[in-house]
Amino acid sequence: MQTASKKVINGWAMYDWANSVYNLVITSTIFPAYFEAVTGDHDPNTPVDTVRFFGREFVNTSLYTYALSFAFLIVAIISPILSSIADYKGNKKKFLFFFCTIGSLACSALYFYDSNNLGYGIACLVIACIGYWASLVFYNSFLPEIAAPQDQDRVSAKGFAMGYIGSVILQIICFVFVLKPDLFGINEGKASQLSFLLVGIWWWGFGQFSLSRLPKNTPIEKSGDRGSLLTHGYKELNKVWLQVKQMPVLKRYLGAFFFYNMGVQTVMLAATLYGKSELNIPTENLIISILIIQLVAIPGAYAIARLSSKLGNFRALMIVVALWIVLCVIGYLLPRDGIYEFYALATLVGFVMGGIQSLSRSTYAKLMPETRDTTSFFSFYDVTEKIAIVIGMSSFGFINELSGSQRNSVLTLVVFFAIGLLLLAYAMRTQYSKLKTGSFF
Repeated sequence: MQTASKKVINGWAMYDWANSVYNLVITSTIFPAYFEAVTGDHDPNTPVDTVRFFGREFVNTSLYTYALSFAFLIVAIISPILSSIADYKGNKKKFLFFFCTIGSLACSALYFYDSNNLGYGIACLVIACIGYWASLVFYNSFLPEIAAPQDQDRVSAKGFAMGYIGSVILQIICFVFVLKPDLFGINEGKASQLSFLLVGIWWWGFGQFSLSRLPKNTPIEKSGDRGSLLTHGYKELNKVWLQVKQMPVLKRYLGAFFFYNMGVQTVMLAATLYGKSELNIPTENLIISILIIQLVAIPGAYAIARLSSKLGNFRALMIVVALWIVLCVIGYLLPRDGIYEFYALATLVGFVMGGIQSLSRSTYAKLMPETRDTTSFFSFYDVTEKIAIVIGMSSFGFINELSGSQRNSVLTLVVFFAIGLLLLAYAMRTQYSKLKTGSFF
């Protein structure tokens, strides 16, 4: 196949520009800090801040991680159904539009969240998370349809780069609101709420531009009785698994991805709460550090894509995962109130963060067999990712509640990365043995 036109590629990458503001403002910077502020008692003598939710007392930061875990579990459950319908009906763009819309509306609705309506805020957080991650199932599945295998690393990296650029632009705007609220006649809390509203508007608006340029996918006609559409998605997932089991390299890669991505996503989702509540980093410094991560991630995504072209995808991924292990140990050892040390760690995390996500996605696309069921295959990838996040985030919150320290939670992530690294080495060894015998899969 040939890579699609520049117009289509740019349109596809533009959805990263649109939705990455959720990942930066809601997941990584302003909302976690806002959540910690409105659920905390602001007493430095209190070891941990707790809240009551559904009749149970939670550590506030653990409740946050549990809420996200629940959202990811929902995505893992529904994505097989939705992706199967999208492949069969040829309407993945409609699903992308739907989840873009509910996610952006939920972000905008956080404008009304404060200390008096915890349940409302948790509900909006969960819906926004579902909208963001469910939309990525359909967004990612366009990659093998618009880019030839030799161009997928480059196109995937372009998407992440566009996402980082777009999210940084809006983050800077929100940064001004949060740090200088008096210039606009508002307080810091209202400035944060206004940021959530802007995220929703940005995400939905630029998402429509992307949708207008993405190609329509044609329905896949299948013979035989499909049965209920509600169960067929899981049957399709099982069919994908049966194919994956016959492809040792892909199967072992997915095992590695499951473990190292457990660590990557947990770091990304919990970093701000860790910095604020465990390391006592002020909100403005947290925002600066996340901006550093986003800016460094742009050249990092391209540099790691280039590294993969020189060394191969597996070797490049192994190098990056090994770096993540080192970074987790450094994060565990960071001193409290160590702002500049936190900046240094943010710089290193940023460089490897974008690269590992981009390269993981394109590696999977390369290892996939030729098929028209691209959404079902990426649904399998997505379910693998989401279950890993559920386990990673739940473990992070549980260990925090059990030990009273998020440092111990960070240290346990090393185990996930180490298992992922070993499985990557196993997958690479399998790949070379298959190449020697003339059968890649």
